[in-house]
Amino acid sequence: MNFQFLFDNFIGLTVTGLAFGAIYALVALGYTMVYGVLQLINFAHSEVFMYGTFAVAWVFVFFHGTVASTESLGASLGLLSVALVAAMLVSAAIALLLERVAYRPLLTRNAPRLMALISAIGASFVLAEAMGLRNRFAAWVGLDDDLDNYVAKARDVYPNPVTIQPQGLFTVGGYTVKDVDLLVIVAALLMMVALDQFVRRTRFGRGIRAVAQDPESAALMGVNSTRVVQVTFLIGGLMAGAAATFYMLKIGATRQNAGFILGVKAFTAAVLGGIGNLRGALLGGLLLGVVENYGAAIFGTDWKDVVSFVLLILILLVRPSGLLGESLGKARA
Repeated sequence: MNFQFLFDNFIGLTVTGLAFGAIYALVALGYTMVYGVLQLINFAHSEVFMYGTFAVAWVFVFFHGTVASTESLGASLGLLSVALVAAMLVSAAIALLLERVAYRPLLTRNAPRLMALISAIGASFVLAEAMGLRNRFAAWVGLDDDLDNYVAKARDVYPNPVTIQPQGLFTVGGYTVKDVDLLVIVAALLMMVALDQFVRRTRFGRGIRAVAQDPESAALMGVNSTRVVQVTFLIGGLMAGAAATFYMLKIGATRQNAGFILGVKAFTAAVLGGIGNLRGALLGGLLLGVVENYGAAIFGTDWKDVVSFVLLILILLVRPSGLLGESLGKARA
């Protein structure tokens, strides 16, 4: 165990941990909102995130080409903004498709929650395998040559042709804070604050909370529960697309199963903060990112994932409702 390394690099580990934690938190919002409204776990949400990462890479390939290059954040900010919009739209579209195909037929028939859970797991595998077979789909319609830059080696790591080189901004405690980390943290926090205020302050947000608290009473009051569920999936998809953009900004590569581990960690963050609680997802994500960074510094990077899941087990043993146990339906305006 290397506690000295943790002490020597405490500020740096905290900042980079917060950056990854912000990504976890954005993805966790999708889990926590769907659970808050429907009381089910959307295990296919990790693939919603994964499709967003490919959207980011494909935007860079389309506008920049496949020639690898390194640019500063400022030089690539315009293209990154386009990629952010594309990723959010693609992830939102996949989330709405999931709601329409995998969940709504079961919900309208009042199927047991277990059936919806099985449907979610099946949809997760279908989406991941569809991305892994994209070269076959392109070949079936005769576009494999035209789309070679996007579909070739479908199961290999797919890199972003543009590597964003972080630049130092200011120094805190001997550590130089990078522009990429600061952008990820600040942008994610702003998005989560905006979503929290939307749910708490707007009329539609009150409808979401009403359905989460009592679907039958909400329906009697004129709330369209189907529309509420659609918007819930839509919002989760938009947040996952934003997380995908920040993930590609930090990691720079993806693949068809990229959402699995990150999705499990995001779910861990949602449970850690209190599943069904928006602010809990934020707290859980940030805390998870920092703690796993500390754990990797002490025990080694091979133990990074182990530290995350041990933390989940400890929270479930000590406080099963999570750090913030208040549900979405009980959120105060």
